[in-house]
Amino acid sequence: MQDIPAKFTCQGEDINPPLKIEDVPEHTESLVLIMDDPDSPTGTWDHWVVWNIAPSTKEIPEHSKPGVEGMNTWPKLGYGGPCPASGKHRYVFTLYALDTTLDLPATSTKKDVESEMEHHILEKTELIGLFEKS
Repeated sequence: MQDIPAKFTCQGEDINPPLKIEDVPEHTESLVLIMDDPDSPTGTWDHWVVWNIAPSTKEIPEHSKPGVEGMNTWPKLGYGGPCPASGKHRYVFTLYALDTTLDLPATSTKKDVESEMEHHILEKTELIGLFEKS
């Protein structure tokens, strides 16, 4: 686990970090990316919910919109960077490979996306970053 640079948080530009994608399973129809904070004192805080990312995607550039962006916990559409009230929190980026695309409105939440993809997950992987306000 490494610290997330401030640029990608509420103390910086509050834009999504660049991410590399490798070894997408054969027969993948779409990817889903969820970034959340399991250390939030109010329960898991959703920072970014993105679906229907093309399976050919090799990199998600910083400050980009790689697919359909849903509602985070604030609630707002798109990316909301790390901004813990206190202490160092873990930020989990989970990438799912699906055997389908999802037909959901952009106002969908993580719960909606998880429900729709439930029986369509081929594989998943996680990347964890850390952040504490200075």
